Amino acid sequence: MIAVPVALLALYTWFVVSWTYSTGERAGYVQKFSKKGWICKTWEGELAMVAIPGSMPEKFYFTVRNDSVAGLINGSLGKRVALTYRQHVGVPTSCFGDTQYYVSNVKTLE
Repeated sequence: MIAVPVALLALYTWFVVSWTYSTGERAGYVQKFSKKGWICKTWEGELAMVAIPGSMPEKFYFTVRNDSVAGLINGSLGKRVALTYRQHVGVPTSCFGDTQYYVSNVKTLE
């Protein structure tokens, strides 16, 4: 009897992690970036996006699950970057990350 709810939860989790709600890019400066988690460790970061010099930056919180992408971000700290992300809505636990935004690529901007 318990196998059906567990299978449904597994199917739902697979679907929301596989299906992308939206994709895009955000540009700015990575302010914080650290590996976090008790059991499931993910890289969590904060990107400061400045629209007009002198204005308050908007913060974009993101998650990185791939260590090679995390290495690229660590190598570009202090530089202006563009982060390519995918948004996954409805992920059931924070084991997959603290945010809905999963970064898949980073480009350093000149």
